Formats: sequence, C-alpha cells, structure tokens
Amino acid sequence: MISFYLNGKYHEISHLNPNTTVLEYLRLHEHQTDTKEGCGSGDCGACTIMAQRLPNHAMSDSSNSTPFYTFNSCIALLSLMDGHHLMTASYLADNPAHHPERALLHPAQQAMVDCHGSQCGFCTPGFVMSLANLYENNRIQQQKNAKQGSANGQPANEALSNDDLSYDDIVAAISGNLCRCTGYRPIIEAGLTMGKIGQQRVADKTVAKDLTISLATDAMASNSRSLLKTASLDTSNKASTIEPALAEGSRQLFIPKTVDELNQLLAVYPSATIWAGGTDLGLSITQHLVDHEVIIQLSAIDELKTWSLSASKSSSTTASKLLSKLDNPTDNETAVQELTFGAGMTYQQMLPILEQNYPEFAALFARTASPQIRNMGTLGGNIANASPIGDLPPILLALEALIHLRHCNPNNRDIGGEEANAKDKNNEHNQKPYVDEIIPLSEFFIDYKKTKLLAGSYIVAIHMPLMQANQHLFIHKISKRYEDDISACLVAVRIDLSADGMTIDHAKIGLGGMAAIPLLAKNCQQALVGQPFELASFKKAAKALPMDVSPLTDVRASREYRLHVVQRLLIKCGKQLIKETQTERESS
Repeated sequence: MISFYLNGKYHEISHLNPNTTVLEYLRLHEHQTDTKEGCGSGDCGACTIMAQRLPNHAMSDSSNSTPFYTFNSCIALLSLMDGHHLMTASYLADNPAHHPERALLHPAQQAMVDCHGSQCGFCTPGFVMSLANLYENNRIQQQKNAKQGSANGQPANEALSNDDLSYDDIVAAISGNLCRCTGYRPIIEAGLTMGKIGQQRVADKTVAKDLTISLATDAMASNSRSLLKTASLDTSNKASTIEPALAEGSRQLFIPKTVDELNQLLAVYPSATIWAGGTDLGLSITQHLVDHEVIIQLSAIDELKTWSLSASKSSSTTASKLLSKLDNPTDNETAVQELTFGAGMTYQQMLPILEQNYPEFAALFARTASPQIRNMGTLGGNIANASPIGDLPPILLALEALIHLRHCNPNNRDIGGEEANAKDKNNEHNQKPYVDEIIPLSEFFIDYKKTKLLAGSYIVAIHMPLMQANQHLFIHKISKRYEDDISACLVAVRIDLSADGMTIDHAKIGLGGMAAIPLLAKNCQQALVGQPFELASFKKAAKALPMDVSPLTDVRASREYRLHVVQRLLIKCGKQLIKETQTERESS
C-alpha cells in the first residue's frame, strides 16, 4: 500500500496498475484536469506539480534542504509519491467556497494575471507551479532568516527583505517550462512581481494559505512501521514475506526499505524493472506503451542516498563495504581522498557536495536537464541508462571514477572476477547471496545501451577520487538550447601537470555524444602525456581525435561538426589551463 496527500486530502492505495503515472492518476482517477499533458516525456513542463516530502514517514528525506520541490508528473510513477503531499495549481488559491471571484490567488497566480503571463493558458499551470515552488521555498527561507536575525537583534522587516528573488532566480526556476505563445518576458515579470504581492499581503495582514503539512497522519506512519516490521520478519524464504506496495493482476510493484530487501527481491525477480527516479525510464510507459510486469522501486532505500568522504587506496580492486567507507590504508599504497555517492542520490542532492569538491562539475548542473528532472533523476539511473548523450558519464570517466556493482541473481555466480570467486570459496561458511564488483567506469559501458549490468544486478555507488593540486578539470557542453537540452557533444578534460608545471604528466578526456557509448579519447590522451605544457601540445592531440571516434550525423549535429567542435574545445581547454596557471603564478 502507498499513502500520500493530494491537495490536502489523505489517500491510501493498494490495488492499482503499478505503471500508473502521477499525471494519469490525477486526470483519469481524480479528475484533477488543471494539470496538463503536453509532450509526455518530461520536456515541456506543462504537467509540473509541486510536492512536499512528509516527516515521520519512511519516505521522508532529511537531506533535502527545501520542503517543496517540482517534478514532471507525466513520467513519474504514482508510487514515487508514497509519503508525500502533492499539490496542483487549483490547490494554491485560498478558495474554500470554490468561487472564482472570491478566491485569494497565490502570489504566483496573481502575478501571472497582473503581468498578462498567459494567453492560450495550456502551459500556465506548469509555470505557476514552478514559480510557486520558488516563492514558497524562498518565503520559508526568509522566515528562517528573520528568526535568526531577530535572535541577533536585527529588525524583522530588514531580515525579510534580504532574500528578494532575482532575474536569474526566476529564469532558473522556469528553465524546465516551455511557453509557445505568451513569451517569457511577461512570465519573468510575474516571477519578479510575486514577491512584492506577498510582501504587500504581509503588510496588510492578509492571512495566506499555508501549503505545508507539518506531520504525516497516524495511519501513514503506522503503514510505514508495518512495512518495516514485515520486512524484518523475512529471514527464511527470501522475498516471500515482502508484500507488493501496488498490484493489479499479475503486475506488481515493490518498494524495499533496505538494501537487504532489495537483494532478496532481485534474487527472486532478477528480470524486474529497477526504478529509481525514472526520468528516462518513464518514457517507456508514455512513449513506448510498455506495461512493466514487476517493478522494484528504490526510492525508499536510504542506504543508497548517502555519501561519504574517506581515505582509500589507489588500487581499483580494493574490496569495500556498501558505500566503501574504507579504513585508512596501513601499507605503502598511495592514500587518496575519495568521495562516494550512493547510486540513489538525485542530482539536486549531489549538487551541494559537488560545489564543495568539484566546482567545475557542479557548474554544469545548471545546463543539465531541468529543475523538475534534477529533483527526481538519480546518479545510478543516469549511468545505468547508458545513454551516449548522458551528461554525467563523460565527466566521471575523466575523473577516473569507479563503479560499485552488486549481482544478486544466484545463476550469475561467475560474476565478479577470479578474486571475488576465490573469496567466496574461502568463506563458504559465510557466503553472501550476492557478488560485489568494483570496476573502473570505463569498463562498465560495452555497447549502445549495453553495460556490465545483468539480470538481478544494480549499481550501489560511484567512487570519485578528489582532485589534487596539480590536477585541472574542464567541461564543455554543446547544445541547441543553453538550458534543459540534450547535448550534441560533451567533453570533459582532466589534465595532471608535473611538479614544476612544465610537463603534462597525465590526461583523461571523456566524450559524450560522439559514439554509441560514453568513452575516453585514448589516442588524444596519449598524445598529451609527456608533452610540454604549451598550446602546441593540445593542438597536436586534437588532430588524433578521428582515431578515437567516428560520430554519427543526426538531427542535433553532423559528424563533421562534432569532430570540429570537440577538436576546438580541446584546444580551448589548453588555453584555459595556460591562463589558469599563469594567474596562479601571478597571485603567488
């Protein structure tokens, strides 16, 4: 059973097709037609709705810094909303009598009216939800600042005015919404105006509708506890006591709460569809009309949403725990700082950690998908999808990331290499029902949409060594739109300079959109290693690119364009690095 709130009303559901999307449920089951269906693929934003993760529920996520977030309801499974409060555009207004002339519109709605931000109106509900989400999170942050300011003796009014929304804030918030007729100028004006409307209402002491729900109901919390209790009883017959959260006919959807449950389910259902955020997998339902028979949803497994920073041995064959929280090495092997992300972390959850450790990586996120997609899409899902135009894999390849795989199908006991098999034979008395495998990410992708994942396998984590002082990272993405667009090509270049800064010691060049899989440009890399640190070395390396890839011509770009652009980008990275090192020398 799943439980959630929809526009303030509590719902419990157990008998439903697990392939039901949020949008389908809203429009066909609840007749909430204010949420529109546009592209059906998470691109246009017409279906955008807002959600709040509820506390005191197994699905609550304490790592999320904001109480509200938006997502594309057309590609999100309804089961992902277990433990949430869903809000559509009609719920935002304070209108208990359901009378349009007596309704107190939400500031985002009122601003759209005042600024003439709507013509045909089809995209309007999605824009309103994106703006309202920004407004509400900003309002809550202002209240926190005001309390903190008051505690420090600062006047409340002054504290409230410190976080006015900027033009860039508005543009970023609506970057996942497309408008076909009104144009963005009046919509951006509405975004800049809604804060003033809210401030005026505060000054007028107008009581605004509170969209937050502070606690989950007793029934919802009880349901979460019973599911956890049921899981703990399963000790003898694998997944036999784990009940599906949703079922209809032969179709079932499971929501395991722990990694152990996931391991057990995959041993029984190795061919099940593993569903994380589903931002690409959702298209299998909406575009290809696939009716998945068994779905295992990962959204409730907190162990896959954690991250760690630890000392690790440089050897890629080092055994690890779930998220590789390794002990400090005690031998002579080189110790490096390693950042580990659980595969279930969303883009948005990863962002603040990347900003601290890989600022160049984090900067790309503004151009990766949309806020709605970044709120749902996961690291593991992006890699497992194995798209040749995915934004993350080329960067991870350049960083020499390792991928932690787990194989739960007992028929695949030969997986994991000789070392893993030998370890199993030496520990027959304590044999695990799965095999762990940690390999370089460069070995994970085999062919178009084909990876090292087999039936009953999943990604546990990604391990990324932190950048050293002599290492430099550059990332460039080429796409037709700056925001919310698929890349025609993406290049990530990591250069390691010698101690004196005169020679290129090591180079990694990750490419996306240039072949059937994300890959390393090995010939370009080799052309750089050992060469003097000068622009001529990068120009020479760029000439080796046709030896590494032979890209296709498609609707995004021609083969010749892709080759030429990436060659120029490699030279640009050389120019950037020369300028960067000169600046560092001058400052020192």
